[in-house]
Amino acid sequence: MGYGELIIRSYDPQYDRTRVEDFERKCEVGPAKRVFLFTDTLGDPICRIRNSPIYKMLVAELGNQLVGVIQGSIKLVTVHKPPNDLAKVGYILGLRVSSLYRRRGIGSSLVIKLEEWFIANDVDYAYMATEKDNKASVKLFVDRLSYVKFQTPTILVNPVSHRMSRISSNVELAKLKVEEAEAIYRKFMSSTEFFPIDIGNILRNKLSLGTWAAYPRGESWGGVPSSWAMLSVWNSGELFKLRLGNAPLSCLMYTKSSRLIEKLVPCVKLPCIPDFFRPFGFYFIYGVYREGPLSGKLVRTLCRFVHNMASKSKDCKVIVTEVGGSDTSRLHIPHWKSLSCPEDLWCIKALKNEKKNSLHELTKTPPTRALFVDPREV
Repeated sequence: MGYGELIIRSYDPQYDRTRVEDFERKCEVGPAKRVFLFTDTLGDPICRIRNSPIYKMLVAELGNQLVGVIQGSIKLVTVHKPPNDLAKVGYILGLRVSSLYRRRGIGSSLVIKLEEWFIANDVDYAYMATEKDNKASVKLFVDRLSYVKFQTPTILVNPVSHRMSRISSNVELAKLKVEEAEAIYRKFMSSTEFFPIDIGNILRNKLSLGTWAAYPRGESWGGVPSSWAMLSVWNSGELFKLRLGNAPLSCLMYTKSSRLIEKLVPCVKLPCIPDFFRPFGFYFIYGVYREGPLSGKLVRTLCRFVHNMASKSKDCKVIVTEVGGSDTSRLHIPHWKSLSCPEDLWCIKALKNEKKNSLHELTKTPPTRALFVDPREV
């Protein structure tokens, strides 16, 4: 049976918006064996890349049938391989293929077409992120398209409760001005893997709620505190919403019963699961940095502060953080193990011949450096 010629073209918002929204609604995100997340892009299919410096969305059609989509963005970042520590990288995300048209090369065709756009824009490396146990994605990118496993960051997810977290009286908190935050990030994190050169644009974006620092009470932030930590917060819920799917009935019953018990008997400290079955937003913590013997405690205090800030939001149900797999800050960031992902998988590919040798060195070296996760790519 023939299906016509596969056509891959740029996304046209006037013609494709409704079609892509319907297509995305039918696609699930996450492991099928467990729960998965439905995304609601709030009428803007390219919302996840719109804040990137350069971005593009491609759609694939067979006849008049929409059968696949993919998105990409381009930025300049730190990549620690001589002779140049800077590289232009292209991020691949949002690859979806209709379940009725899989195993026909549509996914690989979309990726190759996006890589061609990267090359036309002088991109050095293309990279993508997926779950480590997503066998289909790993097979496509690693086995077929020659991507190499690069990093295994940890995604930490902490549910938001209306109960306020206790902030230690021994810790001083300060909200930093954008200019100060940018200067500190450039001074202390510019050597971090994948640090974005346009960090100032990220901090000035309307979705960035601010940057906060913590240090021991009695010491001066204007000086050099013996220990200190900082982080920034991005309101991803303003871009798109999430909703839980495929969850067992017991989880739904526990959610409702725990909330009822908390209302009737507030003294009972039963862990209360937020209502993930309705669309909800989330905050993303990025740019976590710390120094000094007490800095782990200060990171935890900052996370509690962000929790309290999120608890005042109408629809923020979780706080998400992603850090490098070797970053010990993860030990101090509150999270639920059942909701978190201990090993996300980043894969990378050199798009220029002269970059292939440096890529080999880059991927074979143990990831001892911290990793900067851009909130625009969540």
